[in-house]
Order: sequence, then C-alpha cells, then structure tokens
Amino acid sequence: MSAKKEKNALLLPLTALALAAAAGAAYFGLGKSSLEHAAKPDAAVAAQRIGQGESLVIPIKNLSGQAKFFPVEVDGTKMEVLAVKDSAGKVRTAFNTCQVCYGSGRGVYTQQGNELVCGNCGNRFGIDQVEVEAGGCNPFPIFPENKTETADSIAIGYDFLKEAKVLFARWKKTI
Repeated sequence: MSAKKEKNALLLPLTALALAAAAGAAYFGLGKSSLEHAAKPDAAVAAQRIGQGESLVIPIKNLSGQAKFFPVEVDGTKMEVLAVKDSAGKVRTAFNTCQVCYGSGRGVYTQQGNELVCGNCGNRFGIDQVEVEAGGCNPFPIFPENKTETADSIAIGYDFLKEAKVLFARWKKTI
C-alpha cells in the first residue's frame, strides 16, 4: 500500500471519531454537568439515582441568578431540586414543586426574569424568597438543617429526599 493510501486509511476513522466527539459535545452541552439544566420546561436530563447513604451533590461554582434544576430519582420516584443564587449571592434551594399545587402534578416551576412561575396556578415567586417561606404557593424549601453546605457544594441526603417523595407522586414533568 502506498504512503498516500495509508494516510487516507488512517484519516477517515480519525475524522469520523472527531465528528462523533463534536456531535456528542453539542448534544450533551460541553462544560455542563449532566445532572443540571437551565430553567427550560423542555430540557430533559437523566436523573441521578440516590440510594441509602448517598447524597445529591450540587456544585456551587456554576450557580447564578438563573435557576438550575437537578433531577434525582429516589427509590423509583423522579424528583427535582432547584438551586439559585439570590440578589445578594446567597445560594437557595427548594424542591421543584409547588407547596399548594403539587397534588395536581403540574406545580412545576420555570423561571421568568427574576421570578419562578408555577406551571399550575401561574403564581409568581421571587428568587430572593426561595428557601425563606414555608407554606403558600411557592417551592418547597430545603432549609439549612436539611442539607450540608460547604464552600464548594451543597449535599442533600437520601433520608431527606426519601421523605419528600410524596411531593412528587403525581408529578407530570418528564426528566
């Protein structure tokens, strides 16, 4: 085989590999955790399965005023945690389901500007109020006593997530 044919024989598989890698990076979002997605109603990401003794870990470095949603599956129940930085830069966390509308299965939040909007009743809830209020038509807060926060991450343990499964029993969002 000539040197030119050998070069072409190697070039074709390498080109195909490069194209496949580029397509995979575009599809999965280069630099984005596979466990998080922005506040888009149609963004589907595989849920992280959490078992006994494990935690959902949310990296803080990529959080901003744009809510990020972290899908999680606990004992077969698909759930979602939202994390966002408020106007002062404090990280706030909650379950992505409304405290009033969760029973409908449609009390899922999307972000519009500086507010979260309930997909069932349309109530608007300011980012600065996430994790502040319990009760009413707003996301179920995940208070400091229910998570472990370090400079780098927030961890929410299996036992607490398991208790919250009832909130997602009729959840209609596909994750």
